[in-house]
Amino acid sequence: MTQRRSRYASRRSGITGLLDIGTSKVAVAIVAAVGDDTQSQRVLGVGLQRSRGVKAGVLTDLDQAEIAVRAAIAQAERAAGVTLDAVIVSLAAGRIKSQHFSARTDVLSGHVGNDDLARVNQAARDYAERDGRSLVHMNELGYRLDGLPGGIEVRGLAARQLAADFHAVTADEAPMRNLLLLIERCYLACEGIFAAPYASALSVTSREERELGVTVVDIGAGTASIAVFAEGHFVGADVVPVGSQHITFDIARALQTPLSEAERIKTLYGTLISAQSDEHETFSYPLAGEEDGAAYQTTKARLTEIIRPRFAEIFALLRERLAENAASTYAGEKVVLTGGACQLLGSAEFAANELGRPVRLGKPAPLAGFPGSVTGPHFATLCGLAAAAEEAGDSFYGAGESSGQGYLGRVGKWLSSSF
Repeated sequence: MTQRRSRYASRRSGITGLLDIGTSKVAVAIVAAVGDDTQSQRVLGVGLQRSRGVKAGVLTDLDQAEIAVRAAIAQAERAAGVTLDAVIVSLAAGRIKSQHFSARTDVLSGHVGNDDLARVNQAARDYAERDGRSLVHMNELGYRLDGLPGGIEVRGLAARQLAADFHAVTADEAPMRNLLLLIERCYLACEGIFAAPYASALSVTSREERELGVTVVDIGAGTASIAVFAEGHFVGADVVPVGSQHITFDIARALQTPLSEAERIKTLYGTLISAQSDEHETFSYPLAGEEDGAAYQTTKARLTEIIRPRFAEIFALLRERLAENAASTYAGEKVVLTGGACQLLGSAEFAANELGRPVRLGKPAPLAGFPGSVTGPHFATLCGLAAAAEEAGDSFYGAGESSGQGYLGRVGKWLSSSF
């Protein structure tokens, strides 16, 4: 079997920009292929800035978001000693949804050729983008020839009709358009868009796990997402607009303390495991609006009581989304938990109890050259973007298509005519 070269990695002399715009942070990495092996990459530079103009993964202020993205890109470019002209970006907004469907076409020559494959794929694209939805990406799950299973590679085989099963991830058009507009305002081209759940899942699971079946739960600052794999195929994705930042808000409201202090409390003392000693262990905090420097105290037990209901809500929402995705029944029982919120003590045990499945914590496998400060679970999406681009072979279609017929091509024409 010949090794496929990713169309993303081959576009720009082996250098690729990765951009993850989250609710709490903007992260950029510049990576380069090592030698002629596009499967081996090294990080040249990283940029990290506090996010602006983003709420629950959705762009709410383009001007503020542009400031943060430009700063992160400049930081990465200084570290790498190169100037970016294009990026691959993650998408968590736009009510991301998965759908499964089939498309078919008549084989006019009697033998399956490239034109037949192009027709069935275009029919699938058209179906996925109905009702105003925009295609993020789409992968083939298998072909059928005259109603019989035909595997993945069917070129040259005799048949009168070609059918294909697809999994597609779509999003609302406006958030995608705003994301591309932001990238354009930073004088960058967009080489590709990947659903954030897919990217983060690739960074925290092995190929063997995806073959056996696995569900990845990524709890970020503003959103929580799921990515489902069965028999090596990406078969499901979903996002709910609740994340660890909501836990911070809960702490701030309950204790009447500033948000920055609530985040500090969550990081230092947050836990989902109740211990008898927590009733007696206390910590101090200031009240919002008070300037006399007075310190107030509460127990770790009360903090756990504040945190647990929101965490339970997140998993209740994710359970509902998994139940709605029929493909999740083929993914097995295993769950990998990642994202910044999984660093709360007891998060894996809590998740296992809420989902009724075995859960392990997932830490992304970083690329060579990644500094230690950006290798934790809250950088799973950034680490996974490079892997996502490499995984995107000929059987993976989406917003990153360069033909001009896909979403990026259409929006590119819109941007050109608007400015």
